[in-house]
This record gives sequence, C-alpha cells and structure tokens, in this order.
Amino acid sequence: AFFDKRSKFVHYRPRTTILNNLEFDHADIFDDLAAIQRQFHHLVRIVPSNGLLIAPVDDTAIDEVLEMGCWTPVQYIGGEGAAWQARDTAADGHAFNVICEGSDIGRLDWTQTGQHNVSNALAALAAARHAGVPVAEGLAALSRFQGVKRRMELRGEVGGVKVYDDFAHHPTAIASTLEGARAALNSEGRLLAVLEPRSNTMRMGIHRDSLAASLQLADKVFLYTPAELAWSPAVVIEGLNGKAQHLQDIDNTVSAVVAEARPGDVIVVMSNGGFGGIHEKLLTALNKD
Repeated sequence: AFFDKRSKFVHYRPRTTILNNLEFDHADIFDDLAAIQRQFHHLVRIVPSNGLLIAPVDDTAIDEVLEMGCWTPVQYIGGEGAAWQARDTAADGHAFNVICEGSDIGRLDWTQTGQHNVSNALAALAAARHAGVPVAEGLAALSRFQGVKRRMELRGEVGGVKVYDDFAHHPTAIASTLEGARAALNSEGRLLAVLEPRSNTMRMGIHRDSLAASLQLADKVFLYTPAELAWSPAVVIEGLNGKAQHLQDIDNTVSAVVAEARPGDVIVVMSNGGFGGIHEKLLTALNKD
C-alpha cells in the first residue's frame, strides 16, 4: 500500500515463526539482500520472548538476520546439531525418520518429494508442536497432505509422459524443484524443464548468471522468453552445453517439447504466471502426437 511500504508481515504479531530461507528477489522493490534482511529483522523483533523462531541450520542470510538482534528462542532444523533432523531419507524425499532433540519420533511417508520439502516438513512439525500439537498427530496429518497447487502439481499424463506445474521462479527454487523431480524419475525417464523467466526480478536479469547452474539437473531445457525481456538469454543457453533451446513463441515451445518427449519422461513447467495456458496445450498436443 502507498501509505505503508514495509513488508506486511510486520502486522502479523506471530508467536511462532518459520524463517524458511532468504535470498535476493523482488528487485523492483528492494535494492539488495540487505534491504530484505532488514525487513525480516523487523519480523524477528516482534516475535515475543515466549515465542519460537524456527530456522534452517545452514542459511547464512538468516543467520545474519538473527545476529542483528533476537531475544526469542530459536530452534534449528536440518543438519548436524539441529534440534530437528531427518534420517534414513528415501532418495526422492518421500519418506524419512523424524529426529527431535536426539529422539526418533517416527517415520513420515508422504506424497511430497525433494530435500526442500523434507525441510518444510520438519519446520511444520516444529511449529505445530510449539502450538500444542503432538508430533505424532503432526506426522499423521502430513502423511495425508496432498500438496498445494502450483508446487509440483501433476496436471496430467498422456502416453506415459507426465506434465507438472511448479511456481519456481528463481534459481534456488528451480534447482530444488528439479532435484525432487530427478530423484522421483524412473530409470528410463528423462527430465524436461520448461521455464518462463516471468517475475520482475527475472525480467530485469538479476538471476541471469545463475540460471544455467540451476537447470543442470534437467536432461533438456526449453527456455521461453517474452519479447520484452531486458537481457539476452544466450548466456543461459551456452551454459547448458547444447541441451537447451531458446523459444519466443508459446505454440513453438509446445511443439518443441512434444517432439522431444517420449514415454517415461517428466515435463516440469516453471513460471510464476499462467504461461499462456501451456500446460493444457502440452497435454492436448501430446494426446494428438
């Protein structure tokens, strides 16, 4: 709102807060990462001393926020030394044992994949316990959780080819999404990534130099860019060593993806917008192929 330019979570007055991860984004609003960290510190300061902050054990940007001043207890999730950890994790992250303060609480078997979702589950369990939900009930609830729209949402399957939609729109999210998709692939399937760099930060080229690295887990990459993009995608295409195509028309993008796809493949479409209805266009074209 024009009368309040602060991040709106300063109005939430939370007692339990998860600081999931922090990196530079929304370049049209914030000048740099430090500007975002200042906003997060505003949030940290309003969590009461009898509340709880939940944070990953290895996120430098969040550590720097907490070092600005924090009087609320912090519970860490993730790696060595964290209060909450995952052990005996399935390759795709769909199952793992939950360790809380050194004790094996139980095993979670759910529909989600990827290490980022393992971390999300641990954070959710920690927050729920602080709100009074027994961990066993939290595990049972997560085992029934079917996910949310636009986070590796299966839009359809045609001829053995699955089409997923994901909201990933910056390099870290892209890499995490592809990591989970790669781990869940069968031995003969390939991972086809279709990306639209649509966010304001992407359009400005802020993440240009790290995009290729974030897409490395894909077998084939189809990079669709709108005409008004402020930078050349050549650096991304070159960084993917011949496995990427640059397209500027959605129908041509659909044709290129369908021509490449074969039974067993997984297509992951990534954009923070509707992408011109490409998901349904892909399914329709696959059905005709």
